[in-house]
Amino acid sequence: MYLDSCVIVKLVSYEPESAAYHSIVAGKVIVTSELAVAEVRSALFTKERTGRISSQARLAGWRLFQEKVRAEEFILLPLDRRVIERAGAVIEQCHPAIALRTLDAIHVATAELNGGEQMCSSDQRVCDASDFIGLSLIAMPKTK
Repeated sequence: MYLDSCVIVKLVSYEPESAAYHSIVAGKVIVTSELAVAEVRSALFTKERTGRISSQARLAGWRLFQEKVRAEEFILLPLDRRVIERAGAVIEQCHPAIALRTLDAIHVATAELNGGEQMCSSDQRVCDASDFIGLSLIAMPKTK
């Protein structure tokens, strides 16, 4: 199962949907782009800066992410020229129906190029683009 960075953040740092996402990924092989290394760290800093988590929670979330990578619970797929080229093509393919951002396109392209993994994202644009190009989607949990 392919997770984009927004879902990984929910797995390493508490958010209202965290428990639902833990259930979705339980027992599955998790893959993501190497891009997640920077995106997860950035998202944790943003959560701290905006007062949603403490610095201790940010550090704990970052450590948990690193541990899961080391233990190969999160498998990082390479971010290379092939992925970048495909991401550009995905943006073009989705235009004008979906205003896909570059980093989101990189996640969609990485999932597609690595066997068409099931995509799990809480970002509607990523879900729309994944569906548009034919990737299998995991249903997003409903928030209360």
